[in-house]
Amino acid sequence: MSHHSPIQRKRTKQIHVGSVAVGGDAPISVQSMTNTDTCDVQATVAQIQRCVDAGADFMRVSTPSMDSVQAFGEIKKQVSVPLVADIHFDYKIALAVAEAGADCLRINPGNIGKEQKVREVVACARHHNVPIRIGVNAGSLEKDIQRKYGEPTGEAMLESALRHIDILEKLGFDQYKISVKASNVFLTLDAYRLISAQIDNPLHLGVTEAGVYRTGTVKSAIALGSLLLDGIGDTMRISLAAAPEEEIKIGFDILKSLNIRANGVNFIACPSCSRQEFDVIKVMNILEARLEDIREPMNVSVIGCKVNGPGEAKESDIGVVGASPNSLVYQDGKKSHLIDTEKLADEIEAMVRKKVKMMANKILTPTQKTEKKKKSPKKKKKKKEA
Repeated sequence: MSHHSPIQRKRTKQIHVGSVAVGGDAPISVQSMTNTDTCDVQATVAQIQRCVDAGADFMRVSTPSMDSVQAFGEIKKQVSVPLVADIHFDYKIALAVAEAGADCLRINPGNIGKEQKVREVVACARHHNVPIRIGVNAGSLEKDIQRKYGEPTGEAMLESALRHIDILEKLGFDQYKISVKASNVFLTLDAYRLISAQIDNPLHLGVTEAGVYRTGTVKSAIALGSLLLDGIGDTMRISLAAAPEEEIKIGFDILKSLNIRANGVNFIACPSCSRQEFDVIKVMNILEARLEDIREPMNVSVIGCKVNGPGEAKESDIGVVGASPNSLVYQDGKKSHLIDTEKLADEIEAMVRKKVKMMANKILTPTQKTEKKKKSPKKKKKKKEA
């Protein structure tokens, strides 16, 4: 059962990273970055595929050398999602990787060097219809900006971003997106709010070097969640010292929590207490692992007792109210049937997969058929002529 998000997104200019629209009314895209050696084509392709399986819209791949550019071209042929090439200073790599099929260039024009080099990169991007991502990081601001502000601030990051933007705008190039990342939550919020008020191009959200899995997830959820609530953001990456596919999952979890974008099963489960009629934690761990492949949006509530169970179940696509020996199942908010509490994980998995098939084939459940019948206008009987 879907819930509408009350968030009003800022309408930004829409660009395209390959086949994926970013900005405007396009869904907020979720991306990650490979951490393999790019020259190891097989390992990089396998990692990208794991991210795609988790729902990635596109991926970023580092290209620090010409050898990695050649590998990038091979990788591009073997994956199904657009690829962003990550370049820092060498404009020749930017030119080569655009020719190799990059769907976006992550390079700061102010770092390229002489104006002629910048012109070549912009001309190449325009020729291949490839956008540029400007990436400002609090830890690598220009030296003159560091001297001016003394320390990284939102205003300092804004000035750096506008400097790069000005270079592109003067060359008549408007196909760009921007990130202004910091490892500090408050600095991240300040920088993004300032840049959002100044420009209409899409914003790439992220907390840079957020940290290890748990703390990085919390930090990213607070910062990105706050920005998304403000209607700011068009694409996002969760930067963790963890497997890239985990970044994708967490990104979608944040979007699901705000009812912005669904991807797979949204589990509602109690933290468990002495009232529980079964081992909630064990069942949820099993279900989360088994149902990771599901991409269709669905709310599934699993509550260990009848205190809060019915209320949650009525708001879910599939809801289970724990009891012994049998637990009560709700489907589409209505009581459905009893299932063996000893076999909860198997039963719930089967129900989810059955519902996925019905959704794919657009088959209505009995509850949905009843609701549709109620909403259908009754046909008036024609009066017989005398």
